[in-house]
Amino acid sequence: QVQLVESGGGLVQPGGSLTLSCAASGFTLDYYAIGWFRQAPGKEREGVSCISSSDGSTYYADSVKGRFTISRDNAKNMIYLQMNSLKPEDTAVYYCARSGGVGCYVPYDYWGQGTQVTVSS
Repeated sequence: QVQLVESGGGLVQPGGSLTLSCAASGFTLDYYAIGWFRQAPGKEREGVSCISSSDGSTYYADSVKGRFTISRDNAKNMIYLQMNSLKPEDTAVYYCARSGGVGCYVPYDYWGQGTQVTVSS
């Protein structure tokens, strides 16, 4: 069955870095866009970044542009989110999700369980 498993979250000081990983299984990663989302306490879930499968195009929320980098390794069935210059407002549970198709704007149909990122001194 389709599974997405996030890892790499933790506690980091402001200005620090973390790399989140998303392990995909049960489907051919090559054919699907993958997105990263986050949800902070008391806030709605928001899209953070996405990488398409067709041409590897990447998209970022304005709040993370220039600080976060999404990448994928189809051979290893892995998707990554490199997060630099972290801010307290980046604190949230981060989820990876599979788009229903090759592009980032197709509704997402499978979600991971999430990994907590806490940015605090």
